[in-house]
Amino acid sequence: MTSDHDWWRTAVIYQVYPRSFADRDGDGTGDLPGITARLDHVAALGADAIWLSPFYPSPQADGGYDVAEYRTVDPMYGTDADADALIARAHELDLRVVVDLVPNHCSDQHELFERALAAPPGSAERGMFHFRDGRGPEGDEPPNDWESMFQGPAWTRVREADGRPGQWYLHLFAPEQPDWNWDDPRVHEEFATTLRSWLDRGVDGFRVDVCDAIVKAPGLPDWPHATHGVVEPIDGVMPPMWDQEGIHDVFREWRRILDEYEGQRILCAEAWLPPERAARIVRPDEMHQAFNFAYLSLPWDADAIRATVDTSLAANQAVGAPTTWVLSNHDVMRHASRFGYEGPVELESGVGVDDPQPDRPLGLRRARAATLVMLGLPGSSYLYQGEELGLPEVTTLPDDVRQDPVWERSGRSIRGRDGCRVPIPWTADEPAFGFAFGADADTWLPQPDDFGQFAVDRQRDDPRSTLTMYRTALAVRREHDLGAGELRWLDDLTVPGSGVLAWRNGPVAVVANAGTAPVALPDGEVLVASVPDAVQDGHLQRDAAVWVLLRGPEH
Repeated sequence: MTSDHDWWRTAVIYQVYPRSFADRDGDGTGDLPGITARLDHVAALGADAIWLSPFYPSPQADGGYDVAEYRTVDPMYGTDADADALIARAHELDLRVVVDLVPNHCSDQHELFERALAAPPGSAERGMFHFRDGRGPEGDEPPNDWESMFQGPAWTRVREADGRPGQWYLHLFAPEQPDWNWDDPRVHEEFATTLRSWLDRGVDGFRVDVCDAIVKAPGLPDWPHATHGVVEPIDGVMPPMWDQEGIHDVFREWRRILDEYEGQRILCAEAWLPPERAARIVRPDEMHQAFNFAYLSLPWDADAIRATVDTSLAANQAVGAPTTWVLSNHDVMRHASRFGYEGPVELESGVGVDDPQPDRPLGLRRARAATLVMLGLPGSSYLYQGEELGLPEVTTLPDDVRQDPVWERSGRSIRGRDGCRVPIPWTADEPAFGFAFGADADTWLPQPDDFGQFAVDRQRDDPRSTLTMYRTALAVRREHDLGAGELRWLDDLTVPGSGVLAWRNGPVAVVANAGTAPVALPDGEVLVASVPDAVQDGHLQRDAAVWVLLRGPEH
């Protein structure tokens, strides 16, 4: 392992969704040995670290984000020894390892929640969760009007030991995911033990799921407003279940724990907040990074992108933190598909075969350009497995195989996130496209018949492929240290309404054309182009981007 100081400020971190990355034992579900066997691909890509979505014991009510035990490996993914082997192999390849921490909620099969169910109202066991009496004369109405992020009420009523209907417990997500009560000191102790458990095993950090929801407003007041997507104040007030002041004390506790360990171990916040709110999480004694979901949510629109880049950089620079850019993850429509629509899309709603379909060639062309935009910005970037292959959202999944809990809880009106979680293709001519290492297994979500065209072995040696573009871009990014650079807009090119983005980062100009007319490029050598036909007669074509090594005097 290298000992680069502040490595996280400029890192490119590759997200692995374990169920869908690689299946070593051939049962159709990804596992830790499969990930270990494929880490060479991530290292060759040029990433600095991997982030693993949950691989802990779980009933899988929400893709592993319903954690039943935080300090060991679910047998479906392997063993603790397999986790140790994965961490060791990653470090051999100079890849750091970030794992998921899920502190807002656990599984209803977690031992501590089962104890709470068995204990009486008012007990210490129930104090670790949000148990409340119901409203109404019989207590048969939820304690407040909060809605679950997966549709329906955020409360479920329990049956007490005597068989009578009893209290209600809070779950901002599925009923199988009860929320921890962070007002209870024992919850703090529980998670401090979990952090040290994984730090002692050698992990380099934690991506913290739904971190801005862990502390709720006192009294759990009603909030009759929708809270989906980026959460902003309404009439100057944040929703009582998001971004409460108490979260910052928790983050400081965790930061002190990480700082006890050698090397730089990091915390990355998943917080769907506007940049100025997210920046408060990455103050010097709190987390290191926060995903920029305002950026991820943007359409392919130059003026909107510039405005959000400016706002994001200013907010993070004010607290001395890097901006962490992202275009896709396991919760949103892949950007190779969403850019195939005109204008904004519902990121988490999913697409079915009967829904309007994206323009796939246009989506991929824009996605490749958007990737060069993102990787040309100063700061850190996250990549989602398969985006380097140009994988589209799978929009043809049969409805009867869907597993996202929002599908059933919405009365089958919202298809959810399964389309971005389909197992990825490695080899075009093997069963399951090599996902199961040649085994003829049915994958846990079915792969479409055309996935072979995106397989790693089809793209590895193709100079025009999406995979080659990613590898080239990451190598050039590292060579010119773009992550540690500074953005200076080229205002002669970036004219409002033109559809053009252009800035200088060190000796490299990043130019993207989201407009309708070709754009003359500055004088220099094209280092990376988003598509082979990006430049014609010295002009950048529409829906394309390039990095140019500038010649001549300073711009």
